Amino acid sequence: MNDFTCPRKYFFIAPLGVGTSLSDFLKDPTKLAQGLRENWDKHCKDKITKKCIIELNDIEPYIKKTDFSIFGYITPLTIIEQHKKTTHFLPRFGGGLPERETPLTPPMKSTSEESEYLRKILQAYSDFNKQNISTIDDVTDDYLKEHYNDSRIQFYSAESLKRFSRDALPEDEFHLLQQEFLNGIKDEIRNPLHANGYIRLLEVVKVARTLQITSHTLIDCLMINDRGGICHQLANDDKSIVWVRNG
Repeated sequence: MNDFTCPRKYFFIAPLGVGTSLSDFLKDPTKLAQGLRENWDKHCKDKITKKCIIELNDIEPYIKKTDFSIFGYITPLTIIEQHKKTTHFLPRFGGGLPERETPLTPPMKSTSEESEYLRKILQAYSDFNKQNISTIDDVTDDYLKEHYNDSRIQFYSAESLKRFSRDALPEDEFHLLQQEFLNGIKDEIRNPLHANGYIRLLEVVKVARTLQITSHTLIDCLMINDRGGICHQLANDDKSIVWVRNG
């Protein structure tokens, strides 16, 4: 009987809550201990194990040294309120997502986390202008600079959605949304008719903005910039997604 350590707290949880009698016992540690003694023979001594009978005298030393104030109960409403704070509540019970915060604003200078998708964008500009463009400082066309800045805004909008999903939903939900977008833009990425990488990028983002995604939990939270941003996230994470075709 020394195999188990007495817990610091022990709570009773029932689908319909505890009854009045048990509630009264749990509010009074002395009454609870005495109630255990009075009901031991009827409910416990030959019900705990089929191997032997456990008499009250056998258990009395443990009753005396147990702090019965550790016992309590938690209502179903409390359990539900606690569950609301986890990422598993919405998929299980529904009820709508919390309000989404304003998307992140890109920092003035790009970060290492952006390097891959920005490299591919600059590669697309090079293919479009038929000149080597390795940094945004090499870009002279105002509309390309505007496109570059807009792409970063889109990326950070999608990153904000990713954080929102991580805090409100199970871990894989945002990945599933990205996969839906990837499935929808694959054919446009592969389209051999695009004249250059910049045109391919524009057309892929255009397709992403019109995709009919109706079954995902995040669909009601999607902003227009998220759609282009998810394309850039995919390009950032997947080396096989390129805007400039080789050969």
